[in-house]
Amino acid sequence: MNNEGEPEEDLELPLFDLPTVASATDNFSSDNKLGEGGFGPVYRGTLPDGQEIAVKRLSRSSGQGLNEFKNEVILIAKLQHRNLVKLLGCCVHGEEKMLIYEYMPNRSLDSFIFVGFGLNLPDSVRGELLLDWPKRFHIICGVARGLLYLHQDSRLRIIHRDLKASNVLLDNEMNPKISDFGLARTLIGGDQTGGNTNRVVGT
Repeated sequence: MNNEGEPEEDLELPLFDLPTVASATDNFSSDNKLGEGGFGPVYRGTLPDGQEIAVKRLSRSSGQGLNEFKNEVILIAKLQHRNLVKLLGCCVHGEEKMLIYEYMPNRSLDSFIFVGFGLNLPDSVRGELLLDWPKRFHIICGVARGLLYLHQDSRLRIIHRDLKASNVLLDNEMNPKISDFGLARTLIGGDQTGGNTNRVVGT
């Protein structure tokens, strides 16, 4: 690893077989469903060794196709930083395409920022879920470090293009990790600090 936490050589991404992923998620049970985006649903799973995972299952009707899937796999596999979600591997079986990530037990930042909107929650419950200023500042700094790495310090210069609260995941210590690189754009040239695109994407 170098000083930025990147591997010195290209990563060989582990491939998971479909039976392993299906078993880990209890055959993609609705009870294990964490959410759903434009790409398709995300499921929580547990591997035979006890490791918890999050499985992004690309929907066959998704606007994101094989090219976007390959883009995300290639990008994330080459990026390693404490404030980026870690890609553990992928699964491709026929028309099934899945990304296997580390599981973030505290879900996404939006579940804390927008907690209780439209809900009649007791103050005690709302107080436990809301983030105090030190936690918010910790998360802000972590997201900034992740973006600085993507934009300036990583081997590949990346513009995320869809950064929002639901794409900032939180681990068990509330450390933020940026996720969802399917819409990311690689900047051309190691010294380039800006990029142009005519394609409108993201939120």
